[in-house]
Amino acid sequence: MLDLNRLKALHAVSVYGSVGAAAEALMVTPSAISQQLAKLERETGAVLIERNGRGVKLTDAAGLLAEHAERILALVETAEADFEALRGAVVGKLTMAAFPTAARGIVPRALTTLKRQHPDLDLLVYEREPERQIRELARGDLDLAVLQDWLNRPMALPEGLSRTALLDDVADVVVPADHPLVNADRVRLSDLAGDNWISSTPGTVCHDFLVFLLRSEEREPRIVCMADEYPTQLALVAEGHGCALIPRLGRGPLPEGVAVLAVQPPPVRRIYAVWRTDAARRPAIRAAADALRSACSELLGG
Repeated sequence: MLDLNRLKALHAVSVYGSVGAAAEALMVTPSAISQQLAKLERETGAVLIERNGRGVKLTDAAGLLAEHAERILALVETAEADFEALRGAVVGKLTMAAFPTAARGIVPRALTTLKRQHPDLDLLVYEREPERQIRELARGDLDLAVLQDWLNRPMALPEGLSRTALLDDVADVVVPADHPLVNADRVRLSDLAGDNWISSTPGTVCHDFLVFLLRSEEREPRIVCMADEYPTQLALVAEGHGCALIPRLGRGPLPEGVAVLAVQPPPVRRIYAVWRTDAARRPAIRAAADALRSACSELLGG
């Protein structure tokens, strides 16, 4: 009989590429992973790990076993979800993550609701960028993710993931207080396309969307400062270094020296809860999604 924890250790090494990375993902020590693999070798009578320079590589036998382990672990997750659904109990461990502004603006209220309504639920929460969340969700490292996309730049989810909408988050342009358009009721992005811009770093959802929007106005964006935290962007705007497109959820208190311009048509960031479809029957998944929706409703004054 193959031990499930040992199969999980092998699968993690296969996915993450090293004993150290597998140990970090499973929140154990590298020596614990090595011990599990050694026991699995004795159980199977096969060599599973070979030295490869300073690291290790999986043998053909290990690769075959890791493929079976992936299917076995998926079946175990489905069985656990079905059993929890049968009991109707919101219990067990739930690991969730959110991108930074949602981790600050939505998740704390949702956690308060979950802990009050379901005290037997064991919660673990991470702040993660969306791309990493999708990878970890698909691998089974996360149970639920809070992700974002933009209305005219929809996010494509890998097969096997499901989602529900949580919030439509409108973005405004924040400009220095002495900007020529500061008294306008609404502006079009084309009115600002030639300005200096402050953005998050390339490859992030918000940076790529800003570049897309400005290029849609047939202007190559002039990005002069890049910072991933919105308070940093606001500080740069306040000192007159450019404009920034900032969603309302992430805006927080405005510093002196800035003004907010509503954009027509308004750029809308959509926020979702996402989970593996096979785990959808878990009452804990449904409870977490409900708590996130409730937190978003409170933000909107509902």
